Order: sequence, then structure tokens, then C-alpha cells
Amino acid sequence: MDLIWDGIREAARLWWAGDAEIIEITLRTLAISSAATALALVIGIPVGAVLALRRFWGRGLLVAAVNTGMGMPPVVIGLLVALILWRTGPLGDLNLIYTPTAMVIAQLLLSLPLVVGFSLASIQSVNPRLIGQMWAMGANRWQVLWLLIRETRLGLLAAVMAGFGAAISEVGASMQVGGNLAGETRVLTTATVLETGRGNFEVAIALSLVLVVLAFLVNLVLTTVQQRRPVT
Repeated sequence: MDLIWDGIREAARLWWAGDAEIIEITLRTLAISSAATALALVIGIPVGAVLALRRFWGRGLLVAAVNTGMGMPPVVIGLLVALILWRTGPLGDLNLIYTPTAMVIAQLLLSLPLVVGFSLASIQSVNPRLIGQMWAMGANRWQVLWLLIRETRLGLLAAVMAGFGAAISEVGASMQVGGNLAGETRVLTTATVLETGRGNFEVAIALSLVLVVLAFLVNLVLTTVQQRRPVT
């Protein structure tokens, strides 16, 4: 129990002192996870909409793949991305392995199935008659899409929270493709693992608390937007 309190005191000391390394790691964590989540939204929401509104051959297989991806172990994603980006891999000439970009790609692949799955479920819950009425009134494709976003905003914000949570809490894939390099690819999760391995449990607890507080603040903002009552 004393070890936990020591970690809390260390976290308070680091925050109060404005430790430069902690700030750097925290900002890098937020930047990488936010970029991965944003890309997952740009790709995932349209894909979820197509799967929800269209019926075509192979749709069932795609939905099953999305559901499988929602529970995909991060180490599998990390291995896949590492093999593709490795110097002898298909994209090795891009020299992306052990860079923040590689970490964004890995976190994107982890977040994307969650965003697609939540979007699919949210859009499927919309009454099909409402969509039909929009088409009948002469709405174009973008107007219908905007209507769907408005009608499913609660579910889509849940997709944002799920995607961001999967990205920011990831450690295995980030270490595989990022290498946990100081000043370049070290983020809060990988730094926590490193300090734990060194036996610096107070610092590891402090880093964990920073990660939890950061995730809480982001989700607090998103939850506030999600639960806000629309003006009538």
C-alpha cells in the first residue's frame, strides 16, 4: 500500500514541478492517439454507413470481419504492421518502422473496427422510413448522410470514445512498431512498462495516473457533448 501512495506522491511532484519529460511524453501520447482516432473516424463512419444501408454480396463476411477486429489482440496488429513496415517488408523503403507514423497506423487499425462497429449499429437503429422520406423529398447523398449523423450522434460519439480509448491504452503494438525510443516514440503506456521493468514502481504508478487522468479528461469532454440536450 505504501508503494501506491509513493506513486501518487511522485505523480503529484512531477505535475507540480512541470517535469519536461512527462509533458513531452504526454503530448506525444495525445498527438498519436488523436491522429489515429481522427483517421479511424474519417474512414470508419462512411464504411459503417455503407454496411448499414447497403445489401451486397459479401456484406456478412465484412460485418463478421469488423466484429472480429473489435476483439483483435493488439500484438497481432503490431506484428502485422511491423512485417509490412520492416526494412525487408512491402513498405520498408518508406522507413516508417520505429516512428510515430508507424504507431499511428497500428493504433488506427485497432480503433477502426470499433468505429465501424459502433457506426454500423447506430445507423442501423435509424428508422428506414425516415431515410426513405429524405430521398423522396429530393435530398442528395450528402444531405442524407448529414441527417444520419445528426440522428445517430450519441452512438457516433460513443464510437469516438471507444476508438480513442483503444488507441491511448494500447501498449503491445506501439512497442512493436515504435520501439519505445526516448524523445521519439515513447508514450505513456510504453514508458510505464519500461519503468516497471526497471523496478521504478513509483514512476510507473505516476505515469499510469497521468494516463488515466488524460483519458478521463478527454472522455469527460466527449461525454458532456454526448449528454447535452439538444435545443428545441
